[in-house]
Amino acid sequence: QVRLIESGGGLVQAGGSLRLSCAASGLTVRTFAMGWFRQAPGKEREAVAAITWGGGVTYYADSVKGRFTISRDNAKNTIYLQMNSLKPEDTAVYYCAVGRGSRPSEDLHEYNYWGQGTQVTVSS
Repeated sequence: QVRLIESGGGLVQAGGSLRLSCAASGLTVRTFAMGWFRQAPGKEREAVAAITWGGGVTYYADSVKGRFTISRDNAKNTIYLQMNSLKPEDTAVYYCAVGRGSRPSEDLHEYNYWGQGTQVTVSS
C-alpha cells in the first residue's frame, strides 16, 4: 500500500519560513518524479514544485521561484519543500504526490499517489 505522509505545516507570519516534509512508503520511488501541490479555498489545486528522484531536475511555479526550494533525501524516501519569504497568498493545503513517470510536471494528472495534505496559513 502506497502512503505519503506530509508534515511541517502550520501558522506563520508573512515573511516567515516553513519546511514541509513528505515521507513515502509502499513503493520504490527512485524512478518517479515527485511534486508538491497546493489548494486554497475555492481554488483549483495547482503545482508548486516538482523534482526527479534521480536526476535532480526541478520545476517551480512562477509564483514561488526564488522563495521555495524542493529537495529530496533518497535514503529516507522523503522530499522536502523549504518555503521562505511566505506571503498570505501562499495559504493553502499543501499536498505531495508521486508522478507516473520520471519527468517533473505541473500537470496534476501526471501524478497517481497523493498524501492527505498539510495546512499552511500565512498571516499578514
